[in-house]
This record gives sequence, C-alpha cells and structure tokens, in this order.
Amino acid sequence: MLKTRVIPCLQLIDQSLVKTIRFKNPAYIGDPINTIRIFNELEVDELCLLDIRATIEKRLPNFNILSEIANECFMPLSYGGGIDHIDTVKKILAIGFEKVVINSNAFLKKQLVVEISEKFGNQSVIGSIDVKKNIFGKHHVFINCGTKKIDLDPVEWAQELVKLGAGELMVSSMDNDGTWEGYDIDIIKKISTSVSVPVIANGGAGNVQHISNAINLGLADAVALGSMVVYQKKGMGVLVNFPDKSDLSKVINKL
Repeated sequence: MLKTRVIPCLQLIDQSLVKTIRFKNPAYIGDPINTIRIFNELEVDELCLLDIRATIEKRLPNFNILSEIANECFMPLSYGGGIDHIDTVKKILAIGFEKVVINSNAFLKKQLVVEISEKFGNQSVIGSIDVKKNIFGKHHVFINCGTKKIDLDPVEWAQELVKLGAGELMVSSMDNDGTWEGYDIDIIKKISTSVSVPVIANGGAGNVQHISNAINLGLADAVALGSMVVYQKKGMGVLVNFPDKSDLSKVINKL
C-alpha cells in the first residue's frame, strides 16, 4: 500500500459519471458501476464520489445509485453532494460509505458539520473547499459548484471548518480542474501548514510528478485524481485507469 493516499475522485450528475474542466462543461464519461468494477480490479485503496449538481439543483443524493456503488465497491468510499441534513448523512453511512464530503452546506448550515462530527466522529466528515484566483492572484472561496463566491479567506475558512468538526479537508482548485497542468501548490501549502488535519489536494493532476509536487512542495497528506483516471491522456478518449503503482512508489514511499 502507498504511504500517501492517491484517491480517484469521480464526478457524478445523478446516475452519470462526468468530468469537468474548470468546473464547467461536464463531459459524459460513462456508467459509474462499471467504473467502480475497474477500480476494484486495479486495487485502488480509496474512492471519492461527488454529485456536482445535487446541491444547486436542490435534490437529495441518488440513494439507489449510491447503494449499487457501495455493494459493488471493495474499498473505502466518501460521497458529497446534496447533503443538507444529519438524516441524509446517516443514510449515506448506513449504505456503506465511510465519509461524507460537505462543501456548500458547510458554509450555509455550519451546525451540520458540528452535528456530523458529534454523532459519527470527525473522521467521517471531509470539509471541501473550492478555491479560485482573481485577476490579482488572490484566492477566494466558492460554493454551489463554483457559482457563488463567499467572503472568506481560504485559510481562515479551513481553520474554521476544522473547529466545526471536519476531520479532513479537500482543497480543489477551480482554475486547475481538468487542465492536466498540476495542482495549485500555493494554496495547498498555505492550508496544509495552517491546520492539524489531513489535507487532500484536488484539481489539475496530469502526471506522477504533479502528485509528487503536491506532497513534497504543497505538503498535502493525500491527492485526488480526476482526469488522470478517466481519460487515456489529455485530449484523448475515455479510459478508466490508475497510475502505475511502481511509478507512484518512487515519489511517495520515499517520504
């Protein structure tokens, strides 16, 4: 097993697997169940699934597809999207997911993070932070699938999420998402060095060196992969895959 977690992060819109570029223009990838089966064969250690439209469409998670995924999947699972009540969390965890990912409602309903942490433990909740730079290079926090900017500094929001009860943070770069150009090392490092919980770098990975940079330069505890695990290469067709573990070991297990 790799010392640092390398987590395929799959985007859903209801029952369909998709992939965005800079949080826009979701392209259809395929059926999530078939994809899960491939990741089982590849012996991936952990998976994250995010329904990117559930919250802004004001709908609950698709419990049917989540049940199918949990029944098929051999590895730990986390899920985010449309989670606005503790009962929803209870149902997701009962289905077989280990963690829930809270983004918009962590800000809109802060008490929800507190409730999840108190009822199920802080290890069960991942605070998700979507960040984007303005024209001056300053990072801002966005919610509602990147459609609404909130007046919070990303580092301060990360620290508040931890105080509310998040046991882990996922930091996603809207600028880098789906670009294959690497993670936003600057914001990952700022957040990683300001909190006491694990930080997952997300958005922009295109090769193994980018993963190494997130860990060694950004000081991330884990990395999430999107395009790298659903496409052959940048600009090419769909091919569900996972980086060669021997290559990953060269940049991860030496830490």
